[in-house]
Amino acid sequence: MKTLFLILFIALVNFNSYGCSKKASFYKEPGTQNFSTIKTETMNTKDVISDSTKYNKLTPEEERVILHKGTEMPFTGEYTDNKSAGTYICKRCNAPLYESKDKFDSHCGWPSFDDEIQGAVKRVPDKDGMRTEIICNNCGAHLGHFFIGEGFTDKNTRHCVNSISMKFVPASETSSDTKNSAATQDGYQTAIFASGCFWGTEYYMQRAKGVISTEVGYIGGWKENPTYKEVCSGNTGHAEAVKITYDPKLISYEDLAKLFFETHDPTQVNRQGPDIGEQYRTEVFYNDDTQKETAEKLIKQLQDKGYNVATKVTKAGTFWSAEKYHQDYYNNTGGTPYCHVYKKKFD
Repeated sequence: MKTLFLILFIALVNFNSYGCSKKASFYKEPGTQNFSTIKTETMNTKDVISDSTKYNKLTPEEERVILHKGTEMPFTGEYTDNKSAGTYICKRCNAPLYESKDKFDSHCGWPSFDDEIQGAVKRVPDKDGMRTEIICNNCGAHLGHFFIGEGFTDKNTRHCVNSISMKFVPASETSSDTKNSAATQDGYQTAIFASGCFWGTEYYMQRAKGVISTEVGYIGGWKENPTYKEVCSGNTGHAEAVKITYDPKLISYEDLAKLFFETHDPTQVNRQGPDIGEQYRTEVFYNDDTQKETAEKLIKQLQDKGYNVATKVTKAGTFWSAEKYHQDYYNNTGGTPYCHVYKKKFD
């Protein structure tokens, strides 16, 4: 019996040493890593731990993995087989990391993704000198390891991530065809802005630190569950808009509203650049009086600077999700906005 326990102990130690790259016998080993093509940086573990009071409280097991670069046992993680639509965020700081559309089944025992949300993940050389570690770019939390050349997807990359390093925000919590509310679960808040083509508005909002997820859709009209073709006809009264779920501990509503005003021309009426029509109007759809007061305050500041602001401030009604091909458009196509340009307008 003592011999059996000794064997199990040694196996566990070896497993934790190799982490996500240690596969079952049926899993093909990762290809040779070309470190010259991977941007890597170094980070001191002490830097990750020293400011822990700024972030979410972790359990001892979460600390073992997230702060001390441990690994959870394969096929035991909460999200290994999760196939629901939504966003995976950092367990330590709530920064968005991965979208469900980039998750695939690699049969390795840990959640696998072939892409990350732009700017969310940092690659650093692993202490074993052979692998590439991936960490949260916002707080340095250990996520897992990065592999290339395995051929699982067209992108030929794999982020092997510990479930315990993440939290999952279902799409159902960030989309709605019912009444909107500023507050969501986990203390997040929602905001809704319309500033022309919703592709461009979403592009800039996604890149703001503290934004958990975004969803493009239609709001402000009278037809239920409108289609894109119906909205473009100008007969439904809807505006193309973006619903943002964000962490108020990392970014304020005012900062999001400033970004809204600074990434489009709020003086244009029923158009934005080459896009013309009521659906392209500039409008803030507020969820509570605080959001309304903030929007009105910023409009007054712009007016004092000489801007003839056309932005409307309207109580949010029903937000209807747009068709799937509109969601995350520029990240999926690799393009950039053609009618939205950042211009600083506030001091």
